[in-house]
Formats: sequence, structure tokens, C-alpha cells
Amino acid sequence: MAGSNGKQKTVRDMILSLGLIGVAAGFVYFFIPHEDRAPDLQRVDYQVELSTARRAADYPVAAPEGLPGTWKATSVRFQGANSDRWHLGFQNPDGEYVQIEQSTQKRAEFIDTASQGAKATKVTEKLGDRTWTRYTGGRYDALVLEDTPGSTTVVAGTAPFAQLVKMAEALKMA
Repeated sequence: MAGSNGKQKTVRDMILSLGLIGVAAGFVYFFIPHEDRAPDLQRVDYQVELSTARRAADYPVAAPEGLPGTWKATSVRFQGANSDRWHLGFQNPDGEYVQIEQSTQKRAEFIDTASQGAKATKVTEKLGDRTWTRYTGGRYDALVLEDTPGSTTVVAGTAPFAQLVKMAEALKMA
């Protein structure tokens, strides 16, 4: 009989240990603060980089004009040594990402990189006097303008096409 009493204590101790672990996990979950939303991104001023890019690039550099203040610029860079590559990233009012990418790099390679693997569709968007081609299927959806003199322009991101169109409409090339 001594053997069965030892087994009962072992099972009882294991159940008590599991209960104690459950209480500790509940305490951590309910009483230690945690955020389930994306961090608030800081707004960046891109005017200096835009001026630099427009002076240095061999093509008209694109940047939005007239977007509401709810669109937040979050990243900017111009890489003159890397095919005059221009990047300007935004967070739209819904928290989705939209980027403007331009480069003199070979079109196919550049579009694949900027859209992160999206492929051309037969759908086009006529915005003003420019025709943009829709790309889908990659990490980002994209609108691609291939007739910019000397470069390719890509508006891409996680935002829906309506938001990509809004950004493309706001672009001014200088």
C-alpha cells in the first residue's frame, strides 16, 4: 500500500504545480501591460532629401503634393550610387503602408524589388495624362509608371488600390 500512496502524492503535486503555473501566467497576462497594436511611427520631414534628389537625379523625381495631413511620411532616402534610387514611404490614415520608388535600374528588376514580387496585370489606371499598370501577387500591390523619362516609378504597399491611386494622383514630378 505504501507504493500507491506515493503515486497519489506525485499526481496531486503535479496538479498543484500546474495550477500554480496557471495562476502565475494569468497574473502576467492580466497585470503586465502589453500592446497588441503596431507602434506609432514617427513622422519624418523629407524636404531636404527631396531637394537633394531633384538636383542629383537624371530624371524628374516624384513626391506627393496636397495629401491630407493624416498621411504620415515615415521613411525617405536617395541613393545616387545605386541607380539614382529614390524612396519615400508613408503610413496612410488607415495605418497601411504606401511607398514611392523610382530608379534608373533595369525596369524588370526594379519593379520586382519595389513591389516585392508582384506581377503585371492587364488592368491600367489613367491618372491625368499618365497610364499606370496594376501589379499584384507580391508582398505589395503596385501601380507602375514606365514612361517616366529615364526612370521607372512604382507606387506600392499594403494599402488597397484605391489608396495607391490616391498617392499616384498626388505625385508631382520635378
